[in-house]
Amino acid sequence: MSTNKLLARLSRADAQLLERHLSPIELPVRKQLQAANRRVERIYFPESGIASIVSNGTNPIEVGMIGRDGMTGASVVLGNGDRAPHEIYMQIAGKGVHLPADRLREAIAKSVTLHHVLLRYVHDFLTQTTQTAMANGRGKIEERLARWLLMAQDRVDGNEIMLTHEFLAVMLGVRRSGITTALQELERKGLIVHRRSVINITDREGLEESSNGAYLPSDANS
Repeated sequence: MSTNKLLARLSRADAQLLERHLSPIELPVRKQLQAANRRVERIYFPESGIASIVSNGTNPIEVGMIGRDGMTGASVVLGNGDRAPHEIYMQIAGKGVHLPADRLREAIAKSVTLHHVLLRYVHDFLTQTTQTAMANGRGKIEERLARWLLMAQDRVDGNEIMLTHEFLAVMLGVRRSGITTALQELERKGLIVHRRSVINITDREGLEESSNGAYLPSDANS
């Protein structure tokens, strides 16, 4: 049985519609799960690791995050065409299960309850992207970084997040030097300990305070 939390919410009957089509897959760093403006061929349900939804432009920036709480292929669930506007790729390695997009479409056509559960997830995901847009537009780098680290911790086991400064800079759409300064400030406050490619969260409550309201708890860790 998959440990993906979205799949775990399905009724037994709905789960059976998908199970025979699901295959396990390793999800290494940088693996592309969805290409921008290309036909969505496969749907991924991560069981570990984190995938970023990245805007398609000259200066890419993360607009959403998917972990064990969700899935790729929101456009398929919404039924608004077979192409998606954004790229999705793994930023923290993990594993998961996947199936052809056409098999998901067939299952949705057979089950209203399955479609309802997936639509609820897409609604929650769109709420996340709205919050991300607000944080990107209004928040200071330190606040945005605190929010990002909290969201990442919601989707991994433990307190360690393995990620480079360079990758964080791309995700937040800022200079690497800005990320370095923000990390140093969070560490000065005793909220994290960071070394090359590893960030250890030591004070989650303090990190929430540093996000200045930009972070809202989700069910990703429930």
